[in-house]
Amino acid sequence: MLRIHFTHEDLARVRIARAPDPLAETVLSLSLLRTRRAGGVAFEGWRSRTRTGLRPGLRVLLDLVTPVGAVEGAEVFLHAGSHTLAESLEQTWSLPRRRWSAELPVLGGPRPGTRGWVQDLRRGGRGSREPVDRGLREYHAFALAPYWPQLLAAARADRGRRAAVVADQGLDALLAALHPDIRWRSPVLTLPWPVDADVWLRGAGVMLVPTFFRPDPMALIDNRGLDHPLVVHYPLAPDLAPHPGTRSAAVPEGRGGALAALLGTTRARTLRAATDPAGTTELARRTATSAATTSHHTAVLRAAGLLTTERAGPAVRHTLTPLGRALLDDPAPDRP
Repeated sequence: MLRIHFTHEDLARVRIARAPDPLAETVLSLSLLRTRRAGGVAFEGWRSRTRTGLRPGLRVLLDLVTPVGAVEGAEVFLHAGSHTLAESLEQTWSLPRRRWSAELPVLGGPRPGTRGWVQDLRRGGRGSREPVDRGLREYHAFALAPYWPQLLAAARADRGRRAAVVADQGLDALLAALHPDIRWRSPVLTLPWPVDADVWLRGAGVMLVPTFFRPDPMALIDNRGLDHPLVVHYPLAPDLAPHPGTRSAAVPEGRGGALAALLGTTRARTLRAATDPAGTTELARRTATSAATTSHHTAVLRAAGLLTTERAGPAVRHTLTPLGRALLDDPAPDRP
């Protein structure tokens, strides 16, 4: 476990990022491509479609990451915290050589022919930067950009909900409800880690960053020094995992296609059907599925914080949460 020790000054410097960082999400999603059964929001349909459509030349990017669950990897790509992919890449490439050496270890098991360029990046060399930059941009445009408006809307809704928690219940309630695997017992925040370790913030504070493409929480210590806040990535929808038997579906055309590709066609249809609150039987009728199938999908959506379910006698009533409604909104795309 990693134990993060707060002072009163640190508590005054807890911040919530406005949105996921496009570059961090891009690199984290690569880890999920390497791990076929990983949970979180890397749904089976997304992973299958992305792996199938990935241009062979982009597969070398997988050498930048470790399988999901490992904390080592291309951390140098996870710190930028910008609103656009271009800004994040610009910040990352401008980092000094020592940052690259410290945060980009020689990753295990690289594919033949790629070890040299990974080591070149680690040494702070410039020869590999242009093709990697170009590859990350192309991969992001293919694998993440189609879903970015929905993900951004959900992140904004989540931020608003957490801000309301602070206003109504205080900072303790915010830190206690970040994620099921994160524990808060003032003044220590504890999250899973490969070994036992302690970090004393000493006034630097914490930046809480939402993420879709990592199913587990993660902490990043900024190597620039202790005066920079520690970054804690927390999954927006920690339990929104695919059913083991779910089959991938083709991406529907038109409005709602991106959401269906992300959640799965039936699950997205179930979420949309709950725009008008209803019971399980009614949702099954609206989606042309069985009650058992609908019950399974509403349970997954509820665990992810997209639905609430209230019981009234023998019946139940499913209602969208603000996060679920934000996913269904069709916001104007923000360019990542």
